[in-house]
Amino acid sequence: MKIALLGTGFGQAHAAVYAARGDAEVVMFGRDAEKTAKAAGQFGFASSTGMDAAFEDDSFDLVDICLPIPLHAESVLRALQSGKHVLVELPLADSVEDAKRVAQAAAHSDKHVFVDMFERFIPANQALFDAVRQGTYGQLEHLTLWNLTAHLWPGASLGLKILPLEAMHSDMDIITCTLGLPQDLTVTTVARDEDSGAIDAAFRFERAAARSTVSSLMPKSFGARGGYTASFEHGVLDASSSMGFDGKPTGAVTAYTADGARELDLPAADQYTAMIGHVMDVLDGKAANQIAPDSVLDALQLTLDLDQKVNGTR
Repeated sequence: MKIALLGTGFGQAHAAVYAARGDAEVVMFGRDAEKTAKAAGQFGFASSTGMDAAFEDDSFDLVDICLPIPLHAESVLRALQSGKHVLVELPLADSVEDAKRVAQAAAHSDKHVFVDMFERFIPANQALFDAVRQGTYGQLEHLTLWNLTAHLWPGASLGLKILPLEAMHSDMDIITCTLGLPQDLTVTTVARDEDSGAIDAAFRFERAAARSTVSSLMPKSFGARGGYTASFEHGVLDASSSMGFDGKPTGAVTAYTADGARELDLPAADQYTAMIGHVMDVLDGKAANQIAPDSVLDALQLTLDLDQKVNGTR
């Protein structure tokens, strides 16, 4: 598989997975020649500043887009028009209209489009999805999601302008995958400065309620922690995870029922490795695409509604 990887920021997270697999030939594309060569060199990849080649060179099988959000939709459409499979970082687009254009183009193409909904591959979240789908504990009545983090990524803003699209989109996907779109959304925010803040969002459904909280107000020693509590008619799933300076997460999911408490036996899995593994399996004909554009439209709608509440019209 020959892959054109666009972007030297978060693109490095994808590059690390490709390098560990060993079954992909990757060229990393960026605007700054020195920065791009340095990033690519860490993984033994070639580099280029000639972005057009990612779309025009017929030798590329997959275009992996890790560019700024406003460039996502048009880059996906260009890759499809060039006859390439596409993996794009979340969110798919910065408007529902553009996302629908991509979904329609993907539906009429013989090429696959994947959106990096990495949270769908986290074992703790898969346990929640399975419980809802299978009705293991009855109807889901209340879902609380939380993510609290320090500034662990130098130079990256985690302020109110950034948090909805780049930090809460995954929670919106979990909510829409388990409960659908809400009837009502209310939001409370706190801003320490332009780069640090907290958002608490509450969602009302006909027979359920949900809440998503994200905060970047934590000191560095806190690291990053997150999880969920899902209350069903006949039980509760409670998940928690933490990540320290080493970047290695730990976590657990406990099921509480009338029979007592039981920690679930979940497989160890890195979500980005699992996501890219899924992409490769689909392209090899071994799996059906679980992260196609049409599967993320509700989550994007809710994320943009949340962003509107927090930031108004951009």
